[in-house]
Amino acid sequence: MNKPLILVVEDDKAIRKLITTTLETQGYLYHTAETGEASILESVSRQPDIIILDLGLPDMDGVDIIKKVRTWSNIPIIVVSARSEDKDKIDALDAGADDYLTKPFSVEELLARLRVSLRRIRYDNEKLLKDSTLFTNGNLKIDYAAGCVWLDEEEIHLTPIEYKLLCMLAKNVGKVLTHNFILHEIWGNYSSDVPALRVFMATLRKKIEKDPSKPKYIQTHIGVGYRMLRAPED
Repeated sequence: MNKPLILVVEDDKAIRKLITTTLETQGYLYHTAETGEASILESVSRQPDIIILDLGLPDMDGVDIIKKVRTWSNIPIIVVSARSEDKDKIDALDAGADDYLTKPFSVEELLARLRVSLRRIRYDNEKLLKDSTLFTNGNLKIDYAAGCVWLDEEEIHLTPIEYKLLCMLAKNVGKVLTHNFILHEIWGNYSSDVPALRVFMATLRKKIEKDPSKPKYIQTHIGVGYRMLRAPED
């Protein structure tokens, strides 16, 4: 991907300047918007590769912007907000945001989050081109057609729930999935059993992680949910 286009939605002039200067020094192209209405128009007309979004805009809440964009696009959305409560993070992620960065933030961390999103875009594009049923992440492989999982070229046995959880994470590499989203997708609307979800995640980790205390594939976001990391091959 050559010179990705980033849409920066931020009404604070100083923070907007910090972000755009950082993007420019890294060779990214960018456009900016200072209001929710302008961000929607820019998203439609510019078709950016990634949106960096502040939630506290003068005319519209950022969560509503996420919901609107998600009605027509799966473009990665990275929230950069002063709201630090778990509820705010969960609301944004449940609405469809891919990542959440709390102000104040370091430019190095922002760039790292951008790289994660760009890797996800490349992976999704490659997957579409190959039209393959085989998922590979480091030494972990999933054959969706056969319903089989391999680690280090050895097939591992997963329970049906563990397999569903792993596939959901694999199909959303780099994206934080909230507890509520996972529970709804795996068990349906009636489920709110987060402790049970933690148990299933713990057993899944024991099977796919060499050291579950230092996970390589599944990252926990305490109080929020889980994310599958893009792992290099050993």
